[in-house]
Amino acid sequence: MKTKVLLGVFLICTLFGYAQELALASLGKKSGYISKTGNWAIEAKFKEAKSFSGDLAEAMNDNKEWGFINRKGEWVIQPQFEKTKPFNSGYAIVYKDKTWFFINDKGEKALTNVETDKLYDFSEGMAIVRNGDKVGFINTNGETVVPTKFDKVFEYVNGYAKVQIDDKWGLIDKTGAYLVKPEYDGVSNYYNGHVVANKGDVHGLIIKGDFKTLDGVEKIWDFSLNEDLTFAKKDDKVGFINGEGEWVIKPEYDKVRAFVNDLAPVYDGKNWGCINKSGEVVVPFEFDDMEIFSTDGLAPAKPKKEWGFIDKSGKLVIKDQYDISAFGMSMFQKNSVKGFVDGLARVKLKKKWGFIDKEGNVLNNTWYDNLELFN
Repeated sequence: MKTKVLLGVFLICTLFGYAQELALASLGKKSGYISKTGNWAIEAKFKEAKSFSGDLAEAMNDNKEWGFINRKGEWVIQPQFEKTKPFNSGYAIVYKDKTWFFINDKGEKALTNVETDKLYDFSEGMAIVRNGDKVGFINTNGETVVPTKFDKVFEYVNGYAKVQIDDKWGLIDKTGAYLVKPEYDGVSNYYNGHVVANKGDVHGLIIKGDFKTLDGVEKIWDFSLNEDLTFAKKDDKVGFINGEGEWVIKPEYDKVRAFVNDLAPVYDGKNWGCINKSGEVVVPFEFDDMEIFSTDGLAPAKPKKEWGFIDKSGKLVIKDQYDISAFGMSMFQKNSVKGFVDGLARVKLKKKWGFIDKEGNVLNNTWYDNLELFN
């Protein structure tokens, strides 16, 4: 029976396709994609390439023309464009013959009926449109579903978009209905059921439609990193509050980072250490810098000039000899991970990039000129 089940899973993956995670990697002047074995899943044969967005990735041929490949490395849309942007919601924006336009996943011109002064990428099935000084949104049919009546908008995140009208900010859903009316000088995106807002220097949370202010608070971060906690600053010190605006850990640190595995890095003005959710110091303050823990139980930490990795007791288990800050597309992603993900961490050594496992072994014993995260 077990054999039949495994065979069935294999057949399903074969018939419907299995999108294995791939990481963009470059050696010399060519780019390709590696799998989590460290082997080339797509040979490094492209003059330039970008990370996958869904099952398609932008790639450039030797003639400096951009097209799109699938996860087998096959051209799905032949290289013919001067510039491209990644696919989202079934469409990509490309530039050719001095014109930007939408294409579908067959490479055909699409949404030619859209009236806008500028093209914007789709996000969550919605794209910004601009008419003069006003902006709104279209859906994937090219229909204007949110009229161009706002002064500024941002793309949709978790079903809601930030909008500004008459210098005030609010949040709308995909029909244009307000989740938060535009009454605030600033609002956060909607994360884990929470919205942060401010009216001038007064900061607080929007709870069930009401603005709950936090006395003396100078700044509140959004809830994108932790479902039930975020950071807040008072008297120039940072602590943690819950979704009701109550202090869980009093503001007594210069900097803090998110809780993972019940531990959060905090900075006391001289060094970094870690506290638990009771505010107790678990990892001593003895590091120059520190990033959040991964679910694998390790965190990047910097005893002096270079980065290594510590366990939950603060013991350095991978030697401090690396850099961990990338300069590719990953650096522009919100909350981009700088530690371990599914047992691998991206690190830099002697101007080369590689993945290491939790024992510090280099994946496939290979270093690259450039390396992006798996997706």
